[in-house]
Amino acid sequence: MPAISELLADKQWFIILLVFVFSFVIQLVYYLGIFSRFVFHKKKQEDAVFEPVSVIICARNEADNLDKFLPVILTQDYPEFEVIVVNDCSSDETEDILEKYMKAYPNLRTSVIKEDKKFSHGKKLAVTIGIKAAKHERLLFTDGDCQPESNQWLKLMSGHFSDKTAIVLGYGGYFPLPGILNKYIRYDTLMIALQYFSMALCRIPYMGVGRNLAYKKSLFYSGKGFSGHFHLASGDDDLFVNENATGTNTAIEYAHESHTRTAPKDSFDKWSYQKKRHFSTNSLYKGSHKFILALEPFSRLIFYASLIALLFSPVHRIWVLLVFVLRMIIQIFVIKKTMIRLNEKNLLLISLLFDLLSLFINFGLLLSSRIRPSNFQWK
Repeated sequence: MPAISELLADKQWFIILLVFVFSFVIQLVYYLGIFSRFVFHKKKQEDAVFEPVSVIICARNEADNLDKFLPVILTQDYPEFEVIVVNDCSSDETEDILEKYMKAYPNLRTSVIKEDKKFSHGKKLAVTIGIKAAKHERLLFTDGDCQPESNQWLKLMSGHFSDKTAIVLGYGGYFPLPGILNKYIRYDTLMIALQYFSMALCRIPYMGVGRNLAYKKSLFYSGKGFSGHFHLASGDDDLFVNENATGTNTAIEYAHESHTRTAPKDSFDKWSYQKKRHFSTNSLYKGSHKFILALEPFSRLIFYASLIALLFSPVHRIWVLLVFVLRMIIQIFVIKKTMIRLNEKNLLLISLLFDLLSLFINFGLLLSSRIRPSNFQWK
């Protein structure tokens, strides 16, 4: 088989080799330059001041989940806090469940949005009403179907607030269940968290998840709330963070005890609908954020495509495979460390398959959300 010097004489294969090397270098920048920030991050010991907090939960037809998860929230180990549940047009037993817990917990308050046939609204109205009802400056958000992993959740998330820190990004994971779909959803959630935690540590915060997010009430008002995207069904979490987070006002919290968990969608159609709903907002991200987020999957796609092409080229395959194996080793190391930090299990080996598969799934869903935008529902 010809040597690399002979390959360089063939312009076509030489260009493919350059593309392969260039895409590999870009992947190294992401894994070793960005993602490693989270993998090797060491928490600083801070003297937290536990000022009063308002926990805001927006719920529509979440009676069963509220009955199951509200006690975990209402019994958090924290000096002073209130829990505000915004009952948004629920038609199930949500009102009865809330009345039951209000009798047992004086720190539980509710706001009710009545259904109006002439007026439709999204979750942002419920979030805004919850914020206006909050008594305290520090706000912590989660959903009615989410369960904090411990009674230290409130302390860990709120403990990062300071004169400078106005936003705290947390991790909202999914319960592990049998099946390949569950593994893919948890892998997708893991990788998104790796991105937004790492970017925040690089002083480029771009999003957070409403299942576990905290920010100051004054920031909401100074940033004009959701006024720039109130018409969109999504964006109460990621777009708000994208508009208001800076390299100096944002902190992250990833201790196991600070996580929240919720049940994932039980079918691909339901999950893809949710995913397309989220994709409907990322076109409004800041330009630099969109570039950074798009370059990683694009370089990954080019890496795999040029890898396959070079396996049929005159070059010694051993060199191509060595580069592939090197990237795979780095990838496995980063994902394993991220799994440990985010308390996710049984994803490591299958992540190698998902690394390639996710390119096609995400591109298909992104394209679908752009070509045929849906009239997305409340959640």
